[in-house]
Amino acid sequence: MATGKINVSVDNIFPLIKKFLYSDHEIFLRELISNATDATLKLKHLTNIGETDVEYGNPVIDIKVDKENKKIHVIDQGIGMTKEEVEKYINEVAFSGAEEFLDKYKDSAKDSGIIGHFGLGFYSAFMVAHKVEIITKSYKDEPAAHWTCSGTTEFTLEDADKQDRGTEIILHINEDDEEFLEENRIEELLVKYNKFMPIPIRFGTKEETLPLPDDAPEDAKPETKTVDNIINNPDPAWTKQPTDLEDKDYKDFYRELYPMQFEEPLFHIHLNVDYPFNLTGILYFPKMSQDMNMQRDKIQLYQNQVFVTDNVEGIVPEFLTMLRGVIDSPDIPLNVSRSYLQADGAVKKISSYITRKVADKLKALFNNNREDFQEKWNDIKVVIEYGMLTEDKFYEKAQKFALYPTIDNEYYTFEELKEAIKDNQTDKDGNLVILYASNQNEQHSYIEAAKDKGYKVILLDSPIISHLLQKLESSEEKITFTRVDSDHVDNLIKTDEEKISKLSDDEKEKLKGDFEKVVPKEKYTIQMEAMDSNAAPLMITQPEFMRRMKEMQQTGGGGMFGMGNMPEMYNLVVNTNHPLTAEILSAEEETQQRLIKQSLDLARLSQNLLKGEELTAFIKRSFEMVK
Repeated sequence: MATGKINVSVDNIFPLIKKFLYSDHEIFLRELISNATDATLKLKHLTNIGETDVEYGNPVIDIKVDKENKKIHVIDQGIGMTKEEVEKYINEVAFSGAEEFLDKYKDSAKDSGIIGHFGLGFYSAFMVAHKVEIITKSYKDEPAAHWTCSGTTEFTLEDADKQDRGTEIILHINEDDEEFLEENRIEELLVKYNKFMPIPIRFGTKEETLPLPDDAPEDAKPETKTVDNIINNPDPAWTKQPTDLEDKDYKDFYRELYPMQFEEPLFHIHLNVDYPFNLTGILYFPKMSQDMNMQRDKIQLYQNQVFVTDNVEGIVPEFLTMLRGVIDSPDIPLNVSRSYLQADGAVKKISSYITRKVADKLKALFNNNREDFQEKWNDIKVVIEYGMLTEDKFYEKAQKFALYPTIDNEYYTFEELKEAIKDNQTDKDGNLVILYASNQNEQHSYIEAAKDKGYKVILLDSPIISHLLQKLESSEEKITFTRVDSDHVDNLIKTDEEKISKLSDDEKEKLKGDFEKVVPKEKYTIQMEAMDSNAAPLMITQPEFMRRMKEMQQTGGGGMFGMGNMPEMYNLVVNTNHPLTAEILSAEEETQQRLIKQSLDLARLSQNLLKGEELTAFIKRSFEMVK
């Protein structure tokens, strides 16, 4: 039996590993299974290239929990190690790497890719175990070895009587970590981290119900059989070529990823690149809600089929974090941290690639089946509009497929829309005025007034639309977006046409004074306008600029001068050509005030601005008027 010391330059390597290398104890199982997988795949490679004539067979990785003796066993049928290899790979802790590790990472190890750089994954076992044993036999015809260490730099190494090739790691679990002796906890970790690893992982057995034969009697009970409890799917969809998959395969994989999702994804994007970096994966567009709340099911990040995290900020552009699916890249370190990712050049390239790939896929979907794309627009528009707002490159590409639907369900790209409205919606200064509504029901009267003049009104109801409109207006020349309720219809698109008022200037001044006696000036600015006599006598509008600034501040940024905190201000437009206006002008003071109050409340009601006590009073007053 040999004894010795693990070759590190300081004695406190283990405390450092425990403190810095891993943020969560549960990671030990991921690391040990990853090592077992690597050992198995190395053997597969050697047999494939003819370096060894040993039979590869159908290896599995066994996980066993011995609760009574407080042990966990991780057993593989891989390449194994000789005594010399145990000395080399286990005892020397990546050769001289330990000292460099101490110098370079003692303050920030948890933010760095040190697992891959220093080969320290095995030592995560000491996070949960006070003693670790390795029993291993190489595929070479050499004696098996038995290594034992109790979490210090001291170890023992002796011969073992193991007959089969491969490695068994035995963890003697700490008293504080006995949660890992519970089978449901281990199964939880296996499903979380190892669900798609390339070698089958067996965790005991399970009972499987056999189907009843066709001629079975009604009261027949199905038989069961005991089968291996294989935790993982070694061949997930993203590891295959798109040409080998059908639409059903993608949908089945979606349900495998998100078993609690009952809605089908709208479409998928298969990622597959091997230069200048390696990346595979499948992204799904789910049906999106309008509130932009991040969903529970997120994109999962893998490294060589090992789960890393579902916190993919920095790898995936922010607007695509609303998607679902899988990204797998060996170029991303296992112990990912946000600060590390943001500084990593490969990761930035990956993010750009994903953005481009998504944009290209959307353009292809639009070109190949525009009708289907239009039907799905409401479910995907939040993602696309957010992408246009936050990613300049995506904004440029999206101009080819982003849609602007009208109230009448006509769908235009931006260029198509400009062409469709240029003759009728260009103002006297040569600006193209794009009219839009944000709520078809609440703004119905304003929409109808605009349509009566032959204007097209588009429906833009996303929560971030105010921000996007600012970007569109600043990117395009002589383009302005105006909401249909921001002014009366004759003022939405300014022309040189002069409107004639039935009232003289003196009458208008008197009428304005009459209104000012009743209308609260802290909320309303009164405007006398000559409008069509069939138009409403009073109309409430909110200036486009002020409303948009307030909306932008409410959804984050853009609200200048603290507008988000300002009280609501409205324009009260009085139609000087309406018969009611003339009646108000000539009425006695008491009647006049009653008519103004009732008309104002009706205008407020049409804008959903009449509430609470004022609404109750209005209803009571209206009933009295119809007695």
